Amino acid sequence: MSAKPKTVGTGRIAVVGDRQLVIGYRLLGIDDTYIAEGEEAVQVMQKLFYSNEFGLIVASRSVRDALSQTFKAKIDASIEPLVIFMPSLQEGAKEESISDLARRVLGVDIKVGE
Repeated sequence: MSAKPKTVGTGRIAVVGDRQLVIGYRLLGIDDTYIAEGEEAVQVMQKLFYSNEFGLIVASRSVRDALSQTFKAKIDASIEPLVIFMPSLQEGAKEESISDLARRVLGVDIKVGE
């Protein structure tokens, strides 16, 4: 898949991942939600990422684990769309994910609790 030329970003949000994460975003009014795991989730992520239709893609951390190293590198370098990975409810939220996101997007380190 080759990327299309970037256009003016949209405010659309897509969500991919486990049922609990996706249902939560559906309840918030997000229409572009996809319950998917494994290879199906990888295909959905690639379709969304290269579509140039979304400004933000939220995915379960388990989806990240299924992605190839090459695709992860493209996602990590991308700010449009911005892709963030959320822990499942079983994993619990971690400060590390917020710090990693700030480092990747803003280029700054955030130290919490010091």
